[in-house]
Amino acid sequence: MANYEIEIKTLLGTKENADALLEKMKALDSEMHVTGTNSQLNHYFIGGDEQQLYSLLTPFFTEQQEQAFKEILDKGKDFSLRSRQKDDQVLLVIKAALDGGTSANSVSRLEFEEAMPITLEELDALLEAAGFTHQAKWSRERVEYAYKDITVCLDKNAGYGYLAEFETVTEDQA
Repeated sequence: MANYEIEIKTLLGTKENADALLEKMKALDSEMHVTGTNSQLNHYFIGGDEQQLYSLLTPFFTEQQEQAFKEILDKGKDFSLRSRQKDDQVLLVIKAALDGGTSANSVSRLEFEEAMPITLEELDALLEAAGFTHQAKWSRERVEYAYKDITVCLDKNAGYGYLAEFETVTEDQA
């Protein structure tokens, strides 16, 4: 079964704003703590043929991953496709709108984020073989926090500074 993501992002810009947010969060949740840190390279893709992509990637999927990918293809109305290197792990990330919105800004969307047993370059080559082209490439340094009952990510993004992401993921569509 696919996951449903509930997410709010806000551009903080400066380190001072990021530090102020962390101080406010600590004041509201004394048990807030860092759950992880990582460096990421993100490659966004546009265009392409989702069915061809499915054919090229299924040999790398478990049965459960294949079902989740198929569910996104069957139910999604707008797709966001990216490859990601998160430290030493390579991930395939697909987000799809379930309503009239877009995969980037939708009230309801599905998300597929799974590790791939290949390099970032090999994954990018498979995406390109399915007709997708690079839209953007960027990097970020991320610190993840457990805050109350959600995950908060504080990112330092190349090119535009700090960003906060408040997120929870559920299998419950409601």
